[in-house]
Amino acid sequence: MLAKDLSGQSYSKSEHRRQLQPLLQGRSEGSIEFKHQNISAVLMGGGEPWILGYKPAGNFQASLEDAIVRFLERAPVWNFHQAGTAKAPKVHDGASLFIGAAPTLSNQPTPENIEQMRRIARKFDPAGRDARNRALGRAGEELVLEYERATLTNSGRGDLAKRLRWVSDLDGDGAGYDIASFEPDGRPRLIEVKTTKSGWNWTPFHITRNELAVADERRDEWCLVRVWDYMREPKAFELRPPLDRHVSLTATNFQASFQ
Repeated sequence: MLAKDLSGQSYSKSEHRRQLQPLLQGRSEGSIEFKHQNISAVLMGGGEPWILGYKPAGNFQASLEDAIVRFLERAPVWNFHQAGTAKAPKVHDGASLFIGAAPTLSNQPTPENIEQMRRIARKFDPAGRDARNRALGRAGEELVLEYERATLTNSGRGDLAKRLRWVSDLDGDGAGYDIASFEPDGRPRLIEVKTTKSGWNWTPFHITRNELAVADERRDEWCLVRVWDYMREPKAFELRPPLDRHVSLTATNFQASFQ
């Protein structure tokens, strides 16, 4: 159902539930529906998209998490990043990218939900997985590049739009930002793009020490554009330095040097 949902194909949740009933020892349709909501919650915590008609619901067994991890390892069709699937990311129109508000304390999930999502994330490692996913990262950067070009053109600054540089594509990843753009008044706008497939804007992401250093050194020019829900309908928000005003920064790896 999720594969059909993401590809725009029609399907019937109620028919699917009815087909499952004989296989599940006479469970009610309501019970089956709630289990699908549990599945959505695990997918949300794992940084994956889920069926919007099944709102994520917590309080599920750890065995469900393990079962979904095993299932995802078999590379279902929507996981274009997995080895063995050559499916490319969807192509989206950057001019229509919605830039909304960043998550804040006022709209954060409940403490119970946060802890549950963190526990799931430790199994899935969505931040590390998305950081290693070059196809997804490149798709998100291209989306933001087109958004910047459209924004400048619509602001009457076609001259600046022609000077945009996709730095990570042309020069590699060492600059500390992916795109060199401009504000409509001509001031530099250095953009680091972080993209995830998840439909949850609280999904964690990775950021490098170099990116943090450039954000601090050029804080008037640098910004992070966080693209989320890429597989369905991409949305984004911006974070401006200092980043620790918006997010908790946790060390996840260390360099080992011989003494």
